[in-house]
Amino acid sequence: QYSFKEVFGTLVAQKKLFDVVAKPLVEDLIRGKNGLLFTYGVTGSGKTHTMTGSPGDGGLLPRCLDMIFNSIGPFQAKRFVFKLDDKNGVDVQCEVDALLERQKRDAMPVPKTPSGKRQIDPEIADMINMQDHCKVEEVDEDNVYSVFVSYIEIYNNYIYDLLEEAPFEPIKPKWNNCNTPLRNGDFIPPQSKILREDQNHNMYVTGCTEVEVKSTEEAFEVFWRGQKRRRVANTQLNRESSRSHSVFIIKLAQAPLDADGDNVLQEKEQIVLSQLSLVDLAGSERTNRTRAEGNRLREAGNINQSLMTLRTCIEVLRENQMYGINKMVPYRDSKLTHLFKNYFDGEGKVRMIVCVNPKAEDYEESLQVMRFAEMTQEVEVMRPVDRPLCGLTPGRRFRNQAFREELSRKLELRGGPIDGEPEEQSVLEMFLQSFPPLPACELLDVNDDQTLPKLIEVLEKRHKLRQMLLKEFSKAVLNLKAMLQEFDCSVASKENHVKVTLSEKEKTIAGQKTEIERLEKKIKTLEYKIEILEKTATIYEEDKRNLQQELESKSQKLQRQASDKRRLEARFQGMVAETTMKWEKECERRVAAKQLEMQNKLWVKDEKLKQLKAIVTEPKNEKPERPSRERDREKPVQRSLSPPPVPNPPPVRLRHRRSRSAGERWVDHKPPSNLPTETVMQPHVPHAITVAAASEKALAKCDKYMLTHQELASDGEIETKLIKGDVFKTRGGGQAVQFTDIETLKQESPTGRKRRSSPSNPDPPEDAADTEWTDVETRCSVAVEMRAGSALGPGYEHHAQPK
Repeated sequence: QYSFKEVFGTLVAQKKLFDVVAKPLVEDLIRGKNGLLFTYGVTGSGKTHTMTGSPGDGGLLPRCLDMIFNSIGPFQAKRFVFKLDDKNGVDVQCEVDALLERQKRDAMPVPKTPSGKRQIDPEIADMINMQDHCKVEEVDEDNVYSVFVSYIEIYNNYIYDLLEEAPFEPIKPKWNNCNTPLRNGDFIPPQSKILREDQNHNMYVTGCTEVEVKSTEEAFEVFWRGQKRRRVANTQLNRESSRSHSVFIIKLAQAPLDADGDNVLQEKEQIVLSQLSLVDLAGSERTNRTRAEGNRLREAGNINQSLMTLRTCIEVLRENQMYGINKMVPYRDSKLTHLFKNYFDGEGKVRMIVCVNPKAEDYEESLQVMRFAEMTQEVEVMRPVDRPLCGLTPGRRFRNQAFREELSRKLELRGGPIDGEPEEQSVLEMFLQSFPPLPACELLDVNDDQTLPKLIEVLEKRHKLRQMLLKEFSKAVLNLKAMLQEFDCSVASKENHVKVTLSEKEKTIAGQKTEIERLEKKIKTLEYKIEILEKTATIYEEDKRNLQQELESKSQKLQRQASDKRRLEARFQGMVAETTMKWEKECERRVAAKQLEMQNKLWVKDEKLKQLKAIVTEPKNEKPERPSRERDREKPVQRSLSPPPVPNPPPVRLRHRRSRSAGERWVDHKPPSNLPTETVMQPHVPHAITVAAASEKALAKCDKYMLTHQELASDGEIETKLIKGDVFKTRGGGQAVQFTDIETLKQESPTGRKRRSSPSNPDPPEDAADTEWTDVETRCSVAVEMRAGSALGPGYEHHAQPK
């Protein structure tokens, strides 16, 4: 939904649209104020039809012209009384100079151009034939007026004059943009024009043709001549699509009459120049719909760019007014906005007509157009324009006309009796009637003595009356002079009093205006601050919500971590209890095994003593009996909960196997992390250097290496491995170890069969050897290397983790 000041339907009449939109602008133009009216919308939505109209029903432009000339028709100045200069100003000249210039212009040869031979289209008569005769009610009758029109177009961001007559050369052909000769009747626009700024900071087109017109027909004929030269082209969306922005400018110059009401006042400061600009914008279009190529694509790009600049300027103006900031408005980005910069800054009223096409294909573009048009209503650019004070008596034009009519009537009737009422007689006639009438002066007789004395008496009376009237007149003149002096003194004093009062009031008003401006600026600043604070509060609230959410997530994470910690603590406590129980059972098992071992030793001693006693007491041929053995068998043997280690058998003298390393020195590497096995069979290496960690000094002195490695077997028992290797020197001057053999010592629980306490496996199977060597190389490999050039002696590097 979008809100506008007025919405017109599809069947609205041109007159109703004119009365609502354009009529107030024409009234302001007559009163000396500027106005801007432009149509905006998608291509093919009816902008040109709204501005120009159709045969039989004129649009806004012809109706504006008709209203202007209906209002100022009887008050128009003669041609060339007002003369426009090249700097967007206007001069006034007397009627004699104007007459000379008219004669000079009439004597000039008219250039014969193809456009000059063109007949006026019959459509013009239908479009400007208005029946309503609309006019402005309050027109200053003491002013004279003159209307000037100009017509320009903005094509590809260049300004061209549509009324400029290009010199016609029939011999030299003209060329268009495609480097081909033009057809007969085509028009090439002249060189582009330049925008300038006058002394009042108003923008104007320098060198633009401005034609003085005296009637609606003449003005519309000028417009129609320029309209035929405007750029139009056939596109997919519009058969006659405008490829440029057209601007029809109506300038109205007005100046007051002199005190007599006959001639124009020859003072340039009293001239008021106002203008009404009627703009027909080119429609915005999307190239994917028009399928434009070449020049059409370039034209569409420039049209869309200028309309985008217009939207940007309106948005910046809106921000400056709403927030009290002074952001620069990018007027110079486009010729369209640069030309109408003064209107947007407040020099006059601006009216926009938004044309909407109900086609479904234009839905998205129409939404953009209406969104922008709705936003422009928030921009206020109206500002009152002060007109210069004339200081002359109003109504002098018609009084002077009445005086001239009366004078001409009296001149016609001069010499005869003046008929009329006594109130209409002049002072001279009343004065002549107050004298005594002259007697008959005809002398018929020489002896007539009465006529001359009567005549002399009447003349003396008249002379006395004249003298008396002269005295009264002189007295009246003196009295009038005194009264005038008194009146002048009173008027001067009143003027001084009024001036003092007016100056005081002006100072008060200026102070109040300054205070109002200060308060308005302060209000805007405070509103801007309030908005900033609201935005800041919104940002802080958003940050607060984010921080609260983050805090909640952190607290939930901490709770999860605390629960995980408690669960791990409970798990660790269970593991500690389990490990404690396991080691307690292991200790009990080892104590039971130690007790069983001691019992076995005691039994062996008892057996030896019994055998010795039997040998001593019994004869040699008798076989000794073993009753104690039978009794021991009958006694149950106390066993621990866990299977005890296999009891050591009676010491048997084992066969001494000669070690392969006899005559060789060994490095006995026993890590400090090893546990004592307390087994009967203990590894013993003669001539060995026992170390807790492999050192370079020990390896340099020996040629054999043995590593005592312990690990937990699959059945829970500790398994001890003796890993053997040869030590040899490397090329770098150091020592390296190559493993060659593994001996395993393992304890097992008794399972009802006799077991070995320290089984050795010097010759393992080949498959097992591969596995053992792989594990040993991975865990216990030692490489010792001499660093070349080192003064500290040989160094070593241990590449495996000790276990």
